Amino acid sequence: MSSAPGTPAFRLEEASVAFGSVRALDGVSLSIGPGERVGIVGPSGGGKTTLLRLLNGMQTATGGRVLAFGQDIASLKPEALRQLRARIGFVHQSLALVPGLRTVQNVIMGKSGQRGLLRCVRDVLFPSAADTAAIHRLLTRVGIPEKLYHRTSHLSGGQQQRVAVARALFQEPAALLADEPVSSIDPARARDTVELLTRLSSEDGLTLVMSLHNLELAREYFPRLIGLRGGKVVFDAAPADLGPGEFAALYRLSKDELLADG
Repeated sequence: MSSAPGTPAFRLEEASVAFGSVRALDGVSLSIGPGERVGIVGPSGGGKTTLLRLLNGMQTATGGRVLAFGQDIASLKPEALRQLRARIGFVHQSLALVPGLRTVQNVIMGKSGQRGLLRCVRDVLFPSAADTAAIHRLLTRVGIPEKLYHRTSHLSGGQQQRVAVARALFQEPAALLADEPVSSIDPARARDTVELLTRLSSEDGLTLVMSLHNLELAREYFPRLIGLRGGKVVFDAAPADLGPGEFAALYRLSKDELLADG
């Protein structure tokens, strides 16, 4: 399943997501090109996670259109949607690892959407030599080859992050989405993780879209930043074109928000 040359990796056309009376996204339009690195910033509840879930079909738009690699996600039948999502790696904020399984088993689950349930169960229980070798190469790239057979529950938070990254890369994706991948680790490891994801995506020519609370890392590693607040795009620009005023407005609490916090 390939897209025509020049087709955006992702395109939103007046996309909205409503949960009852709450609009998590409100008429968002944007386009992200192949190989582009984009940081999504904004306050909690601004719509960052909802946007990422829209991009890989985990969330359905209640208005507008969402296209991935030129395909209207809402129009896809289940098999076509499964094939599309196989092209989009996702690093979850919670990591979504299985603690009782070994690293090699967690990583091999990255291809569960491509291989089907029965084969995935077999591969997890009895990893092939070819898969094991491929996973060892990925773990070498992310810096933890010696953890191949360790149970993920015995790994540090930073090492678990790298297992989640390796699992996403094992899909051989065309795009990589990361939802606050550094929110639960210390600042030094956070920088290492963002550097790792941006380097690997650059080496493999992947589109990378990452949500971040850390503005310093976002400005340093992403040539394009999209600010979301209240489900709307506040800015979409290069970091050099954004001043303190734009960031202050993005995170400024309204009177109602201050009262709710107090």
